Amino acid sequence: MLPFLSIYFIEHSEGGDFYEKMITRRQFMAAAGVVAAASALTACGGSSASTAASSAAGSAAGSAAASGSTIKVGILGPMTGDVSVYGLAVINGASLYLKQVNADGGVNGKQLEIITMDEQGDETQAVTCFTKMVDQGITALVGDVTTAPTLAVAAESADYNIPMVTASATAEAVTYDAETDTVNGNVFRACFTDPFQGVKMADYAYKKLGYTKAAVIFLKGKDYNEGLAENFVTEFESLGGTVVDQESYSEGDVDFKTQLTSILGKNPEMVFCPNYYQDVGQILAQAESVGLTVPFLGGDGWDGLEGYATADQLKDSYFCAGYAKGSSADFEAAYKAEYGEEYPNGFAPLGYDAAMTVVYGIKAAEEQGLEAGSDEYKQAVIDAIAGGTIEGITGTFTFDEHHNPIKSTAILTYVDGKPELKEMF
Repeated sequence: MLPFLSIYFIEHSEGGDFYEKMITRRQFMAAAGVVAAASALTACGGSSASTAASSAAGSAAGSAAASGSTIKVGILGPMTGDVSVYGLAVINGASLYLKQVNADGGVNGKQLEIITMDEQGDETQAVTCFTKMVDQGITALVGDVTTAPTLAVAAESADYNIPMVTASATAEAVTYDAETDTVNGNVFRACFTDPFQGVKMADYAYKKLGYTKAAVIFLKGKDYNEGLAENFVTEFESLGGTVVDQESYSEGDVDFKTQLTSILGKNPEMVFCPNYYQDVGQILAQAESVGLTVPFLGGDGWDGLEGYATADQLKDSYFCAGYAKGSSADFEAAYKAEYGEEYPNGFAPLGYDAAMTVVYGIKAAEEQGLEAGSDEYKQAVIDAIAGGTIEGITGTFTFDEHHNPIKSTAILTYVDGKPELKEMF
């Protein structure tokens, strides 16, 4: 994986309607349970930026965004740290699309100046980076990447009404507060939600694979893992299946044998394991060591698992993802030409489509002759995305009332230890 440069120059696409209730920063932060600190952090490279939103700050950002012949767009994600494999993939994928647009002449004769920052997978640093981007005049944001930082940035972005498209944050609360039935009006996602993935894999396990007895093992205390697990269990049981055991573990655990031995004793036909690939690799190895050899199923956190588990451990296993290798030869060839390597995982195409979504909205605002960075411009971007149709490489999609994409799911299995597309489901 090549590190990406901090700044690029780039461009855009088109539009629709907006009607959902707006959520305030205070409401969103209360719902998400996140607190963003205002301190300056080295990941964002420099001086401090206040997190306090105000009309003055909004006006200054608008002026900055409108200056010159460029339109500033932020790309935010972890470029270092434990989840950098996801962040770099998203950043590279998004930057690739934007560079292609720029090479085609830009939008309305303008180039997009891309401001990229590393939040190291931390929600506090993510907010600091975001507010620094606002100070620099971004009109829209591609990001963040993982759930907790995205929740924090989404809360902050509401004060500025910055159009924000996450490639990969799957927690439902990123765009929608179920308790208050309130949409976070400026935030969209290119990926599936946690509930969607849990339901989808339960349907696939029961309806396509014929399993009727399942167990679950998941990391507790994390929205992603718990969201997939809860929705898998609910859907699987609603179909007539039985969940014979639900086991959890804590962050930082490396020994899963107690949980896996318990599952073994309940004789499931399969195990749903909605965790990230590092944990999944250890879980599969330890499952084999205790004699638990049934198939495992997972969500898009499995993307990147190749090399962390053997072919035997992965046999008859399945996971869902937003993209399968070979789906877009043009994208894959362009990625290799740009970065000198194959695209690393499904987060890169999702980053590409997230950037495409942002550009779609920016083009619509430009066609209306609005001033980049103004309140009217940002709202036009949001309206266009909400009512638009995106011809992405992860599929053609529109957005539902909660700003989630409506599209098919790639189901992947493993052949000789490598992920391959089984079918769209």
